[in-house]
Amino acid sequence: MTIKVLVVDDSGFFRRRLTELINADARLQVVGTASNGQEAIDEATRLRPDVITMDYEMPVMDGITSLREIHRKLGIPVLMFSSLTYEGARVTLDALEAGAVDYLPKNFEEISRHSDEIQKVLCDRIVMVSSSRSGLRQSSAATASTKAADVATPVRRPNYRATQLIVIGASTGGPMALQEVLTHLPANFRLPILLVQHMPGTFTKAFAERLDRICQINVSEARDGDVLRPGHAYLAPGGRQMLLDGRMPLRIRVIEGDERLNYKPSLDVTFGSVARDLGGKVLGIVLTGMGADGRDGARLLKAEGATIWAQDEASCVIYGMPMAVAKAGLVDEVLDLRRVAPRLCEEIN
Repeated sequence: MTIKVLVVDDSGFFRRRLTELINADARLQVVGTASNGQEAIDEATRLRPDVITMDYEMPVMDGITSLREIHRKLGIPVLMFSSLTYEGARVTLDALEAGAVDYLPKNFEEISRHSDEIQKVLCDRIVMVSSSRSGLRQSSAATASTKAADVATPVRRPNYRATQLIVIGASTGGPMALQEVLTHLPANFRLPILLVQHMPGTFTKAFAERLDRICQINVSEARDGDVLRPGHAYLAPGGRQMLLDGRMPLRIRVIEGDERLNYKPSLDVTFGSVARDLGGKVLGIVLTGMGADGRDGARLLKAEGATIWAQDEASCVIYGMPMAVAKAGLVDEVLDLRRVAPRLCEEIN
């Protein structure tokens, strides 16, 4: 079945170019366009597309205001376009909080050239966003739908008192998932936390600052040489890899990493590093996201006796990363997103 797309942007050139790129993919069809936020609401109501692509800077009604209305009234998933600047990052985070599923950088120079790579990234992302409708419309009665056969049955009671570090990874849907978890942790949380979120380098500083403002624990973008402290979460810088350096007191290493890796930062890399340095004294948590980043690293952690939690399908925006670790039989516990922070408080604090 063809995925119907509504393109919203105040630039006529951008609307035309996006329409050409999207319609060139047999999976997709642009069924309408809009030049401002109010038109977006009107056209979305009339056409009922499967996905909306939207800019945030528009006349009459801006993209964020329009997004909130569409999310509240129609539940249609939205892919936002964002500039790769500090201010663009802040607005993008506002858009994600308002209900956008994901975002892409808006680059007129790149989009003006007919690039197969650009088209593939754009169209694949639209297809992925279209599959998130169930995540956007989940009800409070939603429960874990992961099959019991896909999840490892623990053969032991995890020794949470021996845990020295928590590592949380996420991709699509991750910013709001991390916000949900971290804002419910108390200021006296007794362990340090490493955060790996798939995000451009220009975005991670703004995201860490946002989390630090709204959380009781401290949150910062990780820097090379940071000493791990209790009640402090360290966000891996976008475009780089975050590891431990293996010495005491525990310190963070931030490196460029292998260019062949798909993800920078990569949860597999961070999981592998902490498995080497802390063995089983780690709690790894895999949240919403596309792909399988974290599965190989979780396997290394489990081999050392560490504990792995995964977000359940019903509360994920995209059930990819958690499904990968669950199907590999590496998960000790599957949790609704809203249960992650309470469980951390029960077991760790």
